[in-house]
Amino acid sequence: MKQTILVVDDHVNVRTLVADYLSEQGYYVLSASDGHEGLAIARRHHPDLVLLDIMMPGLDGLGFLQAYRRDQHGAVILLTARVEETDKVIGLELGADDYITKPFGMKELVARIRAVLRRANTTQQIGADDRLQVGDLILNRSTYTVTVAGQTVNLTPSEFTLLGVMMAAPGRVFSREQLLEQLQGNSYEGVERTIDVHIRNLRRKVEPDPARPRYIETVFGAGYRCRAQPDG
Repeated sequence: MKQTILVVDDHVNVRTLVADYLSEQGYYVLSASDGHEGLAIARRHHPDLVLLDIMMPGLDGLGFLQAYRRDQHGAVILLTARVEETDKVIGLELGADDYITKPFGMKELVARIRAVLRRANTTQQIGADDRLQVGDLILNRSTYTVTVAGQTVNLTPSEFTLLGVMMAAPGRVFSREQLLEQLQGNSYEGVERTIDVHIRNLRRKVEPDPARPRYIETVFGAGYRCRAQPDG
């Protein structure tokens, strides 16, 4: 079955170019010219991934993302012409998995798409360590679920991947660079602050008190780790 990608961009030439190329690569592509239309299509078709322009009239990309994350958890890659790091960080804080800066090459775009979809798919594969548990925190790869004290929490593919990596090796410290490589491989060109944003989002979702984390510990000057024995 073809994976579905929704392209949300107010520039018709961008939508057409991207849609044509991705269709040639074997994806089923939907498109929308603004955030409102994009939300309607996303809620009707539940795409595997959304390519989302930030700067659009009406409901912009960040507004779309905020509304989209209220009830959907598919992968999102931001398409941004903005160079300020703050704009990208805001997008990640709202739940984006990755971003790519315009102008971009089609090969680079497809590589990013494949990487994000791959980690969404591989985290759902059944294996010997499908169920990971640390205290009341349980991650199940086979059902793609995370629960805390019996309550389900919804994670993005990037958040799910990072949590799974750390939970599979409780007590081990992962540097930001190592965690970036888990998301995109050795070719990843993101900034280390990207990991900080994903960790902050994770803590908001899985920690009883994000200001005093039980599960995801910061090791100053080194990186992050999942506690082998959660406090409390």
